[in-house]
Amino acid sequence: MGFADEIERKTLPIREAILAHPFVTGVGDGTLDVEKFKFYVRQDYLYLIDYSRVLALASSRAHDLDTQSWFARLLHETLNTEMELHHSYCAKFGVTREDLEATEAAPTTVSYTSFLLNVAHQGTYQELAASLLPCQWGYWEIGDHLSQKGPPEHAPLYAEWIAMYSSPEYKELADWARIFADELAARSTEEDVRKMEAAYVTSLRYERLFWDMAFNLEQWAI
Repeated sequence: MGFADEIERKTLPIREAILAHPFVTGVGDGTLDVEKFKFYVRQDYLYLIDYSRVLALASSRAHDLDTQSWFARLLHETLNTEMELHHSYCAKFGVTREDLEATEAAPTTVSYTSFLLNVAHQGTYQELAASLLPCQWGYWEIGDHLSQKGPPEHAPLYAEWIAMYSSPEYKELADWARIFADELAARSTEEDVRKMEAAYVTSLRYERLFWDMAFNLEQWAI
């Protein structure tokens, strides 16, 4: 059993909690309050900005050209394709570019992106790869889970979101992330693998908290 399969087995309760989260199930059946989803896409925009910084660091720290090139391509796609798609998708909800730029990061967004950036700067390369896996594979897991239930026909914008993360193109990215983590773990020490597991678990917990944040329209207490 590879690293990805093993850590997913160990964290099954958290992964199941994500799939059963009212935000996720609300997208799946089309009943989620649109204001909660608009809050989510605005926070996700801020997340993607720092996620891109993490990808840049992953490329610069790569130990071989193939890995460096893969992260560089993913960075290019994120900045020049996914961000533009994000703008277009948000516009369908009435969220403008100006709205996105004016968005204040919620506490969970700050905490999650700060964790990822800290790992990218100070963690091992194995930790960096593991910290990205809950996002990269986790969105595929959500998209695939919801697509198998059938798209919410009365909520076409939610159906579009599900289709994006259950697409063959996204599956290819998610598969690569799993394979890469497995390869790194296979040639790592036990201590390095333990660090990978810890980084994965922390990111997975933040993924769960990100849905809480959006569902509860999280604000700063003061």
